[in-house]
Amino acid sequence: MSAKPRLRGRAARLARLIPTGGAAGAARTPFVLLVVVLLGGGLIVLLVLNSALSEGAFKLDDLQRQTKNLTDEEQALQRDVDTYSAPDALQRRAHELGMVPGGDPAFLNPDGTVKGVPSAAAEQSAASPAAVRPPMAIGSGPSKAPSPSSTRRAATASAPASTTAPAAPSAPPASSTAPAHPSKTPGR
Repeated sequence: MSAKPRLRGRAARLARLIPTGGAAGAARTPFVLLVVVLLGGGLIVLLVLNSALSEGAFKLDDLQRQTKNLTDEEQALQRDVDTYSAPDALQRRAHELGMVPGGDPAFLNPDGTVKGVPSAAAEQSAASPAAVRPPMAIGSGPSKAPSPSSTRRAATASAPASTTAPAAPSAPPASSTAPAHPSKTPGR
């Protein structure tokens, strides 16, 4: 009973269309290898994409952290600018530099006539202390630069003794170029 029965008619025609066992095993090997190679390649591509995405996420995190630090620094600097450009701070700085409020001004008309009577600026008394306290800078340590008052004292000491007018400052205060109203950055 080991022999197969011989098929006839329609069954024989269908049997010829189905491959026998020996040839089917050899035909499946390239297909199985192709599927394994495609799956392995797909896994490798997914691994590379995942690595690239995680690297991009790390870079994004670093850039967000750097942006936050720079924004904090910008806000601290803007606070310092606002503090130093306040009217009381400007008045104190001008007082330290030896400046005094000006007298009444006189104006020239277009025809050359003078309108008003000019008056001299009031003399600054050495005994009157500054009525305004200096602004406190956040997080700033002791300054290495010489203070303006020590620079003014040195300039006054080197001035000739015959001069009775107070020494004029050699440069305007650094904060004189700051706008009267600090600019606000949108969104902050």
